[in-house]
Amino acid sequence: MPNKTIYVSDDDLPLFQRAQEIAGGKLSTAIAAALRRYVEVEEGRQQGYEEVIVRVGPGLGRKQRFSGTLLAEMEQTGNERDETYRVYRTRTEKFVVHHERSEAHVSNGPNAERYRTGWRAWVGDWSANQSWTRIPADSTLRVADDLDALREIIPHELYELVLDAVSHPTVEDLDI
Repeated sequence: MPNKTIYVSDDDLPLFQRAQEIAGGKLSTAIAAALRRYVEVEEGRQQGYEEVIVRVGPGLGRKQRFSGTLLAEMEQTGNERDETYRVYRTRTEKFVVHHERSEAHVSNGPNAERYRTGWRAWVGDWSANQSWTRIPADSTLRVADDLDALREIIPHELYELVLDAVSHPTVEDLDI
């Protein structure tokens, strides 16, 4: 196996020592992992892709990261909650749909159906006999291998925006 010499400044020495500890005593393992990640992110950036970090799951959820470019976004507002769809294209030409739903307060009391018709139905109903349920915000991440699979998981209006976006290059070099 070839040897490579890396010169490390005194200021950076603690960083390299900590990386070696984390990598189980093998500094080359830590350096290779860091370089792999660096090359992946930089090559994607040069091709017009960005590092995307989204939250997935209920409430604050967990974070998921991928390299992609935003193709289209759509927001829908309803009586009970708002929804946001974002569609990205990845470097592997797949489509990622990030779907966020806001927190909702839903009436489950005697006039529950009436409350779902909008705020005007609430006027004049000051009864103490009300019951509400809080549904926490949540978000999901779905991956579609192609446009046909994508069509099945997003609203039609958003799909039309995606079709328009994919007909244009990710990066267009202008000779100006």
